[in-house]
This record gives sequence, C-alpha cells and structure tokens, in this order.
Amino acid sequence: MSEFRAAHEFRGRLVLVGFGCIGQGVLSLLRRHIDMRPEQLLVVTPNDAGTEVAREHGAQCLLAKLTPQNYRELLGPHLSEGDFLLNLAVDVSTVALIALCRERGALYLDTCIEPWAGGYLDPDLPLAARSNHALRESALALRRPGHADPTAVLTHGANPGLVSHLLKQALLDVAAATGMPSELPQTRAAWAHLAQALDVRVIHIAERDTQVGARRKVPGEFVNSWSVKAFADEARQPAELGWGSHERHFPADGQRHASGSRASIYLHRPGGSTRVRTWTPLAGSFHGFLITHGESISIADCFTVGAGEQPTYRPTVHYAYQPCDDAVLSLHELAARNWVLQRERRVLKDEITSGIDELGVLLMGHRRGAYWYGTQLSIGQARALCPHNSATSLQVTAAVMAGVIWAMRNPERGVIEPDDMPFDEVLPLCRPYLGNVVGAYTDWTPLQGRSRLFEEDLDSDDPWQFKNFRVT
Repeated sequence: MSEFRAAHEFRGRLVLVGFGCIGQGVLSLLRRHIDMRPEQLLVVTPNDAGTEVAREHGAQCLLAKLTPQNYRELLGPHLSEGDFLLNLAVDVSTVALIALCRERGALYLDTCIEPWAGGYLDPDLPLAARSNHALRESALALRRPGHADPTAVLTHGANPGLVSHLLKQALLDVAAATGMPSELPQTRAAWAHLAQALDVRVIHIAERDTQVGARRKVPGEFVNSWSVKAFADEARQPAELGWGSHERHFPADGQRHASGSRASIYLHRPGGSTRVRTWTPLAGSFHGFLITHGESISIADCFTVGAGEQPTYRPTVHYAYQPCDDAVLSLHELAARNWVLQRERRVLKDEITSGIDELGVLLMGHRRGAYWYGTQLSIGQARALCPHNSATSLQVTAAVMAGVIWAMRNPERGVIEPDDMPFDEVLPLCRPYLGNVVGAYTDWTPLQGRSRLFEEDLDSDDPWQFKNFRVT
C-alpha cells in the first residue's frame, strides 16, 4: 500500500451500503486512495458475511436490512452535510437513497439503478415498467437544473461506468487512425457529432470471462464471478438495447417506449435467453447474452443527434456478455426452472484458479471496420494489484473508487451519469488496476463465416444490422 499516495483528503463519514464481493473488494482501494481515518467508515449490511474484511480496516458495522419502512431511521443519523453514501446493495431503491442524501447534504454513488426488493420481477407490472429504461427515467427525474445539489453519480461500476470512459478514448483512437482531425470534444453534442462523423453504427460492450474455480457448479446451484442475485435479476429483466438510426429491420418481438429519451427499445423476452454475436481480441467471435444494462441506454441517448424516434444519428448499443462457464451453465438451468432462482448460490473469488475477464467496447461500421478497446485482466494480476478481488470485481471496484474521488472533488453536480463525466480525469485513476489495456482492429463482422448449411434471414447488404448480430 505504501507505493500509492492518497489522491483525495476526505473528512466526512463514508457510509457503505451493501458488502458483497464489490463492497469487500473496494474497501482497500478507498483506504489506499482517499485519506481518511477508520472511524470515518460505516458498513451497513444485512448479515455478517465478509464483515471481517470491514474490521480489517477498522470500519464499524451495522447489521441491518434496509427496507422502505426503515431506511430513513437507520441511515439518517449517519448522514450529514459533506458525508458520502456509497450504495453497493441490491434491492435498495436508488431514488429513495438519493433523495435522502440530498436532504442531508451528502454525496452519493452507485453501480446500478435499483428498485426496492421485488421491483424487477413483479408480474403485475408491464415489461416496460420493469426495464432499465424506466429505472433510469425515475432517477433522472431527480435532476434540478440550476440547483447546486450534492453530487449523485449513477451507475459507476465497470459497466455501466468504466465502459463510457473507454468509449470516448476509443473514439479518439479511431479518429486518429482514420486521419480525421479532431479536437477533444468538450460537450455531449460534440461527442455525438464525432461518432456520427466517424460513422460508428454499432457499439457493443463486449465481455468474455474465462475464470474457473477449483470446485465446479453442481445441479441446483447458481455460480458466478460476481453477485449472483444482481446477475440473476438483470438476466430476468427484458433484453434492452439502444436502437440505432441505421437500423431497418425492427424486431418482431421488439417494443418502443412511449415516453422518456426514446433512445432504446426492449424485447418481449428476458436477456438471459437472448444471444448475440460479438468479438473480443482474445476470445475471437462468440455468442454473448444480450443482458440489459444501463449503459446500453445512456450511451445511445448521449450519442444521439436529433431527437425522438427518428434521430439524424444514433448508434445501436448493447451489452454482449459471456460470463464464466459455470455462470453460463447456471443461466441455462435458471431458464429451465422457469426463471426461479436456484436455492444454492456461490460467488467465485478465493477459489478461482485461472482465467481472465476481457471487457471493452467494440465500435463497428467506421472506415477501419471494427475496433475493440478495453481491459484484459487476469486473476493473477487482480490478486497482485489489490486484496479481496477477482478479475471481474477489480474492474468494478477500480471504477467505483475513481467515481467516488471525482464526486468528492466535484461535490455540487447533482444527479450525473458516467457519460457526462470527463473521461480523461476518471480513466487515469482506474488505469493502474485494469491489467492489459488493449486496442485492436479487426475485419470481423457478424456475417463472417456463417454456415451455408442453414438458410438464414440475413441482410448481406449491411453487416451492421441488429438482425445479423442476433442469434435466432
């Protein structure tokens, strides 16, 4: 720890809500990069799992499950002006916590916009109301232009979060490689016009996790390299994607939203049963799950030129994720159980024996074809860089740490998304923890190598149509 110098001095209380694999993994980074005393730390968690890690750092622990009925009573006494609430919990309302922090003058950051328990899976709610589009709109409704509200950073983990900063660097890389002179864009509109000028039609958040544990999955068990509950919840939400202006084949099971940004659509099927073709440098071509994620919507919205359902320009944006092999098996079993989550659940961390998490942005359609830019982080690198982390968790915790520091340095920005933050301030804070950061061009398209054994309904005139990516 002595090789790092604290990047920010903080004198308030830091309240960490939720202490699963991300909470345990981020604590060392926060202590390493933020100058604060142990007595400034409070961990709020529903059980004592992992609390020994909190006590290693001298943090106090409050064992309590937050509900709509008790969260104000439990958190209110611990939040004052200048304090920070770091929300890493599932089943705790983002909107409720931001409102509380605003009342108390406290800063806020989370990695996902969450409803209260049951909100993702309420069968009485229409699909649109269970979407990340709806959750995002509810959080953005808290914005008050012209007010110097305490900074509340939405969705700043690896993805959503880090990938928005990787995307901006990737756009600059493509601009340089194609000979397009460009000053560093300073506004949201300028970034959108740069992507339009480059003719970036499709953006995948393309991720392949190859980490393997010493003990393999058994029937009736859900195994994952990060939170089982969070992954199972998002896999059971409707698949969502930002819908590009170049698309000419609207999905038969697709649906537009009736309000909000109109930048995204959703499918009448869960992301855990929807697959798409994608590519990363080490894995090559593979089938990923089209899991709904906040960045699919916020990036599409941020990079829109024009407005409404027929913008002048917008890329198609979505997550394409192949998790670790045991998680793939777990998803197949979950689907076969009619989406009833397995009773036994296990997060891989200390038992991981090998593997990497390859996470980046894949920009397609420009003059160089396709360009992937991201992080290739092995389990060995992750353990050497920071305790209590896997390759997957460190990509998240590094971005959490960077977002917390940025919010502390910019305490009156109100509700803000990763796409509105300066990538060149945030990315350098993450960079020491990302392993190999790689940019790679490829001639891969979703039409490449398709078998003639099957008659497929493809658009051979434009490889970048969503129907060509989707596995049917």
